[in-house]
Amino acid sequence: MTRRVTRREALLLGGGALLAAGCGSTRSTAAGSGSTLASTWGDPGGTGTLALGPGEALVARTDLGAMRPTEGVIATLAHVTDAHVLDASSPARVPFLDRLDAPFESTFRPQETLTAQVLAGAARAIRALRPDAVIQGGDLIDNDQRNELAWALTALRGGIVRPDRYFGVQLASDPDPFYYRPDLDAPQHPGLLTRAGRPFASLGAGAPVYPVLGDHDILVAGEIVPTAQTRALAVGDKALWELPPGLSVPPGTSLTAGGSPDGPPLPGLVNGFLARALAGPKVRVPANARRVEMDPAEVISRLRATAAPPEPGMRATGPPSVDYAADVGRDLRLIVLDLARRGGGSGGLVRQDQPGWLASQLAVGGGGGVRSGGARGGGRWVIVVSHQPLASSEGGESILSLLDAHPDVIAVLSGHTHRNLIEPRAHYWLISTASLIDYPQQARALRVLRTQGGGVAIQTWMLDHAFPGDLGTISRELAYLDAQGGRPNGFAGGRLDRNVTLYRAAV
Repeated sequence: MTRRVTRREALLLGGGALLAAGCGSTRSTAAGSGSTLASTWGDPGGTGTLALGPGEALVARTDLGAMRPTEGVIATLAHVTDAHVLDASSPARVPFLDRLDAPFESTFRPQETLTAQVLAGAARAIRALRPDAVIQGGDLIDNDQRNELAWALTALRGGIVRPDRYFGVQLASDPDPFYYRPDLDAPQHPGLLTRAGRPFASLGAGAPVYPVLGDHDILVAGEIVPTAQTRALAVGDKALWELPPGLSVPPGTSLTAGGSPDGPPLPGLVNGFLARALAGPKVRVPANARRVEMDPAEVISRLRATAAPPEPGMRATGPPSVDYAADVGRDLRLIVLDLARRGGGSGGLVRQDQPGWLASQLAVGGGGGVRSGGARGGGRWVIVVSHQPLASSEGGESILSLLDAHPDVIAVLSGHTHRNLIEPRAHYWLISTASLIDYPQQARALRVLRTQGGGVAIQTWMLDHAFPGDLGTISRELAYLDAQGGRPNGFAGGRLDRNVTLYRAAV
């Protein structure tokens, strides 16, 4: 069965329902704030049509401390991660691999032409929040391309975003029944591909942006170090739309070193697979010199240059990285860890020098004594941020053990999994935020407050993107209907992973 037919079978919930979900109709869009405290998107009729419903109130979580009255705000933050802003027309994309299912199911998404608009909509919601800082949590782009990064940074910081004219597998002229074609297939949105390629204005998030490096930011498809072949394919005029005859991965084949699904890809397997793919039938497409696949140094340099304030305490020694610390106001320190593998592979990797560097930053951030206002520490409360969750990263347990011993750490933020999830550990919270590319396409707000007795509370709630007009709404609905996406995989998380108040007692 094709992906499009699979989606139809899985989500119709009765004949004709998916057709009723589309046909190009314009439905109400989210308010500019995007706050799920005020309203949430749902499918009340079970037809695949999303509509705004009641908000989701904060629920108290007391795993790490009892409820206490609050005594003032320390800082308000936004965490937006896994935007995967992508060039859906790039010849370096491999949408045909989606036919092979796991682990290739994210190589094509029906909503992938609208990623820049969704990021701009998230920035609009964040701007309404008026945070003290915005944490851009990594995988800002999808395929390590220079044009993707230009669009993403403009959408996040503000300006005119100029996507390229679409020329890809979703065109009505493509006879392949595998791909969703908005001009022809349900839910129909005639002219969507043309509209997706038009320039648009983004006001930006309106607050200092602190970047995190993800695997997709520096690796092709988030997995492979760019090669001469992939670089030439990206800027060239020949694309691969069809699955080459006989191309498959035998069941049980390990694609990565050590058998880890997040480890570096096996070079022999990747090179052979790529050679067989490149030998398949190709489609002539417009070449684009702006599709250059970047080296990590270029990506890091551009992230540093656009951070606000510029280069916030980033390490000046060793290879280029996005390890740094930044103070947000008087009482909060962010410490960002760069876990992206330079040799390939999507999983996190703790470098040998990182635990020692982190220990030095924790010493600056915390300390003995009690400040006025009851907060612990001669320095600041600490939130640690990485793209990949530390618990699933190679060497991550050594970092977590270090944080276990440091009482001023109150939270560890991550993305990568595309899932909302909050878990307690020791005296701090492990908080993962959903992606912007897969349903529910959300960012996260966090408000850190002092509590009576020297503890802290973190109010956190989800933010829906709020792009003006209906393009953001269309993207959200297509993501909802995607049978391989975030809805069937439960990426929205449970009730206690979204809008909650996280109490932490004094330690």
